[in-house]
Amino acid sequence: MNQETDASPPSGVRISKLLAKRGYCSRREADHYIERGWVFVEGVKVSELGTRAHPHAKITLAPEARRAQSQRVTLLLNKPVGFVSGQPEPGYEPAVTLIRRENQWRDPAHPDAPAFDPRCLQGLAPAGRLDIDSTGLLVLTQDGRTARQLIGENSGVEKEYLVRVEGELRAGGLEMLRHGLSLDGKALKPARVEWQNADQLRFILREGKKRQIRRMCELVGLKVTGLKRVRIGKVRLGDLPPGRWRFLRADERF
Repeated sequence: MNQETDASPPSGVRISKLLAKRGYCSRREADHYIERGWVFVEGVKVSELGTRAHPHAKITLAPEARRAQSQRVTLLLNKPVGFVSGQPEPGYEPAVTLIRRENQWRDPAHPDAPAFDPRCLQGLAPAGRLDIDSTGLLVLTQDGRTARQLIGENSGVEKEYLVRVEGELRAGGLEMLRHGLSLDGKALKPARVEWQNADQLRFILREGKKRQIRRMCELVGLKVTGLKRVRIGKVRLGDLPPGRWRFLRADERF
């Protein structure tokens, strides 16, 4: 384990970065744990921010950190049109304002779901974007591990969308939607795209560029008139009504 000093150049990797990379928590959470002495490198307690360690060092968390993680909540929201998923825009509200006691939905099949607690709003942030004019499944979480799994640079979690379109698809357009298009000068990852009916496509993506599906469709002659996200990983929107939210259950995994 090494620490930065004025006498020698920094070596190793910041422990907060290592913890995030290994999926233990977010960097912000790692700093929180380090400040409280809840992080151990090769069995030695670390309490100074900025401390570095060998990339392959053994890092463990104290039971207090594990308990703190277990108390962090993840919520599922069926976002309506007109709400922004992240930072508020003039004249529009962020989706997190819908997380209120009166908007909680209780699945009849799971009546033992916990009740709303104002503490679940602390540090709650969207794990991914959903355009202001799109609807469907939006994940909001206090858990950095969940956020990293869904939107981290190496995330490969599938997102499924039902997309209403109009216009005339160009020759070979369906194959281009599946693989061959570029946005912002970078080739897109392969996608699964198929017709559901005469005016609706089903998209399954493993990335999430800004307004990606709308821009992809424009490149092949189609205009999106409606877009709804119905699945993220193994978690489906299901019967969750528009504008309502529920807790992610203990038996659900993305």
